Amino acid sequence: MRVASAVDEVADRLLTAIAVGDFLPGERLPAERELIRLLGVSRPTVREAIARLQGVGVVEIRRGRNGGAYVRDSWTESSAAAVRHTLLPRWEEFEQLFDLRGLVEGMVAATAARRRHPRDLEPMREALAAYLSARTPRDAQTADSAFHQAVCAATGNPQIVMLSRDLLARISLGFPVEPWGKGERTHFHQGGEDHKALYESIAAGEPERAEEIAQRHFMISAEMIRDVLARVRAAGES
Repeated sequence: MRVASAVDEVADRLLTAIAVGDFLPGERLPAERELIRLLGVSRPTVREAIARLQGVGVVEIRRGRNGGAYVRDSWTESSAAAVRHTLLPRWEEFEQLFDLRGLVEGMVAATAARRRHPRDLEPMREALAAYLSARTPRDAQTADSAFHQAVCAATGNPQIVMLSRDLLARISLGFPVEPWGKGERTHFHQGGEDHKALYESIAAGEPERAEEIAQRHFMISAEMIRDVLARVRAAGES
């Protein structure tokens, strides 16, 4: 029963992570060894969970040099049950984490605005340009991550970087990847506007403005996860 429960939990977490856009269609899931480390489970548990995702058509297994489990679809009939099992029992905790993350990332941005050196701004500019020119949701997700890593680095405190990464992993079901929904253009546009404003406030040394922008910006991920849960609840009532 313990083994079966572990497989159920890992499969549900992976399905939910895919549903909220941690991993997008066409993207490879973390390697088996990385999943074992991130989720704290055994190799047989990971393999059985991946096999279940393959069985319901969410991932396909590719062999060869670039082999692995690749996401085929972000939503199947199995997704709703997985999201319910994963999110609903902990929803109060998730709302607390959304609130905490907004406060922490506001502090990160304000600290970056106070401490940044001119050399800290170049990585932010490069990531901002990559985000604005992104052609796919995956490219935008990668650039978004690079931008926020650059903001964290500008604080000059590795402990702040670790705190930010830990909170990201906690709202992303153990995966240090920003939830991306389905890559909606409205979210992409809002993210780009926020990134530009955040960069400008940090470059200008305006901590209060940077804090306000960051707190608002990080609610995008919370809204994406809320939208997925609302979809599940609506499906259950229909």
